[in-house]
Amino acid sequence: MNTRPTTAGFRSRAVRSVIAAGAVAAVAVLAGCSPSADGNGAEAPAAAAGDVTIGLTYTPNIQFVPFYVAEAKGYFDDKGVNVELRHHGEGEDLFGALANGTEDFVYAGGDEITQARAADIPVTSVATLYNTYPATLIVPEDSDITTAEDARGKTIGTPGPYGQTYFALLSLLQSNGLTADDVKIEYIGYTQQAALTTGAVDGVMGYINNDAVQFEKAGFPVRTIEIAPADAPTLVGPSLGVADSIIEGDDASITPVLEALALATQDVIDNPEESIDIAAEYIPTLYTDEAKSDALATLEATIPFLSAQEGQPLFTNDADVWATMATFMSDQDLLEKPLDGDAFTNAYVPKG
Repeated sequence: MNTRPTTAGFRSRAVRSVIAAGAVAAVAVLAGCSPSADGNGAEAPAAAAGDVTIGLTYTPNIQFVPFYVAEAKGYFDDKGVNVELRHHGEGEDLFGALANGTEDFVYAGGDEITQARAADIPVTSVATLYNTYPATLIVPEDSDITTAEDARGKTIGTPGPYGQTYFALLSLLQSNGLTADDVKIEYIGYTQQAALTTGAVDGVMGYINNDAVQFEKAGFPVRTIEIAPADAPTLVGPSLGVADSIIEGDDASITPVLEALALATQDVIDNPEESIDIAAEYIPTLYTDEAKSDALATLEATIPFLSAQEGQPLFTNDADVWATMATFMSDQDLLEKPLDGDAFTNAYVPKG
């Protein structure tokens, strides 16, 4: 996900984040219930599914807490998969390490994965991690912008012509019969808070579970304007991409990784304060009460995004939304060429 994290750094003791020398092929998983050595029929530990590296974009951040929880509580180990969490450098290409074999999985927006596939980067989403797209238009609480249509003629700030906030802006315009010519778009970098609070722009594109929360914590009340009707979404948010070479080769590690993340996600939903304590072992700036309070506010705003979509298993890629997104991104000239096939698969989504 193309975000600008609010926290940085991590404790190397907690995260095995040494860059892998190359992808290590996964070996077949052998799991299940079998008699133990004492013959009591207890569940045997899962056999190793292999070593995998998961790319978590940019610096350590509370948005990655399910991964931290899964590692800290041993869920990956319990599922028989040896996971290395690897944070990207600030200037690193989102899919570069996946493309060159350094990473097996990467955390990225569904829209970013679609864009990558259209550029012949071999990545496929095996899980949609958020049930709703998190980017939105943020305006001051007393703004006269109460609907997307009210943005006509207004100045909207967004980091740049890239990433999820930009895609969200285009979705907001298209979903409401507007074009880029109907608003004034300002590329403001990651200065949403300063730009909006000083009146430099009338609204900013940001994240409901991050930027909007930070405005409120700073004592600047805001409102959010949805980028598309809730029953007609155009974009897919944070997802977990896998190198096609893993899918086409030995794919035994994929489902165990998702099963471990499912357990961790439920832990985060049920125990947000405990999850903050775990995250503090990975995010060194998360050591003051104020920092933990801010992180908890962000996490509590994130939890509604983490539950399963109605009637579907957790992490399901909604085929209709992915298809709508591919069409939208093509219409907006966001793809190098038309997408050949799907950018997702539900073959590995945990069923239980």
